[in-house]
Amino acid sequence: MQHDTFIGQVQARAKLPSRGAAEAVTRATLETLGERIPERLAEHVAAQLPREIGEHLRRTEVFSGTGTGERFDLDEFLERVGARAGLEKPRAVYSSRVVMEVLREATQGGQMDKVRHALPPQLRELLDSGSTGEMHPA
Repeated sequence: MQHDTFIGQVQARAKLPSRGAAEAVTRATLETLGERIPERLAEHVAAQLPREIGEHLRRTEVFSGTGTGERFDLDEFLERVGARAGLEKPRAVYSSRVVMEVLREATQGGQMDKVRHALPPQLRELLDSGSTGEMHPA
């Protein structure tokens, strides 16, 4: 999937007002995901994405300085996404789900299954619900 297609899909599905907003939520979601999953897995997923988008998975030091594989829950994930993208929690929930849905479509070889298994059940909801599914954050 090309960069413009990825961002266009995020913008359309999340009903965002601009490409800039879609870029911001994509960056925020992927940076946060990159903090949560193991570095090697983040690299494998990033390798399947357009360079500009894959780089977001590799940026992991913004909040904690500890790198990848941090342990945090869904609320912390959404708080980080919201802080990075300047979104309130309900918007962060929906936008994160959209980014994960587009990410799943942009990758191959079971990479998102590996991501799913690297996450605790509560965070798996971001991957499982999609932009039309129900999700009930704690």
